[in-house]
Amino acid sequence: MLNRFRQFWTKVISPIANLLLRLGVSADAVTLVGTIGVCAGALIFFPRGHIWLGAVVITCFVFSDLIDGYMARTSGTSSKWGSYLDSTLDRLGDGAIFGGLVLYYAGSAGHTPWMAGVTLWALVMGATTSYARAKAESLGLHASGGLAERSDRLVSVLVIGFFSDVLNLPILLKIVLCALAVASTITVVQRTLSVRKQVLSDPANAGLGAPPASTTPAADPTDGVAPSDLGLGGPDGGAPGTPPTSS
Repeated sequence: MLNRFRQFWTKVISPIANLLLRLGVSADAVTLVGTIGVCAGALIFFPRGHIWLGAVVITCFVFSDLIDGYMARTSGTSSKWGSYLDSTLDRLGDGAIFGGLVLYYAGSAGHTPWMAGVTLWALVMGATTSYARAKAESLGLHASGGLAERSDRLVSVLVIGFFSDVLNLPILLKIVLCALAVASTITVVQRTLSVRKQVLSDPANAGLGAPPASTTPAADPTDGVAPSDLGLGGPDGGAPGTPPTSS
């Protein structure tokens, strides 16, 4: 959802990003601090039942994902390393958010074990969704889109979680987590079917570069040949390639 309004958010965060650049702060530093803030907000406040406060803290640090990108582009320091670091730390942040909610439902504050399971499933399917795209792209295929992308999952949990706690309507957060668990599962299936369709449409490039295994066993070129003729052992039974010893 943030991606769909990127132009608007860029205007909002550009003054902050430009200030950080003037202060000599790197985009990688902003990425790291943002991830630490997200993880701390989720794992400190969510398990204690302070859902609205955790959502506010996380939201403040989530914007670092836009700030670091803007800083890298503006300063001309965009790199494969920065992209890798940003994507990897995003996975940590997502895990902390849903993991914090798992701890909330599994602990005394939420005390709803079945919701802990649903939230854990949403976490696993969310991670699988991201992996499915990354793996497909590493194979030269495409697996983007789907019913629930990362930004949609993140915004849904934070916004609904905030109002669920403020309005004292915990059912709202339960509904959105159940919906995300289902939507993320469907997204994984959608991306898997998309990749399979691409592979089937181009069978010539479906392999990974290894020659296909032969269905007929090849004849052994050593059949009927004495080991000594191959240098695999001397007449006296010595080490391979050992010349005959004189008697």
